[in-house]
Amino acid sequence: MSVKAVCMLHGETVNGKLAFEQVGDSVKVTGEVTGLTPGKHGFHVHEFGDYTGGCTSTGSHFNPFGKVHGAPEDEVRHVGDLGNVEAGADGKVNVDITDKIITLTGPNSIIGRAMVVHADVDDLGKGGHELSLTTGNAGGRLSCGVIGIGK
Repeated sequence: MSVKAVCMLHGETVNGKLAFEQVGDSVKVTGEVTGLTPGKHGFHVHEFGDYTGGCTSTGSHFNPFGKVHGAPEDEVRHVGDLGNVEAGADGKVNVDITDKIITLTGPNSIIGRAMVVHADVDDLGKGGHELSLTTGNAGGRLSCGVIGIGK
């Protein structure tokens, strides 16, 4: 039996639906995000499934091992660092990511945490900006949602 999760993203203009499925030692993330400006946008799992005060209540990137920010393919990265999604001219993104660090089971499960779509491109920790190694200098939070148990 596979483990599944779902996340409904809500923002002023940016919305979406994401599905997560544990496939062996990886998690496949699929779905759609709409209402973005064309180009790349940071895409991260944040530590708290709380948006009572808007997306800022979701805290920092999920980082249970205390590492610096990085790219999804980097050995040194936050668990929640999923890089960027890229919106087309129509403002839509079809998400199709497979990641070996996030998990839907165990003590570091992302279920109950939040997904956040950022305003700017994530520099993947390589931009040299003072925020590169913590947030990827990905800018404001356009949309967020809690990752819940799926069926």
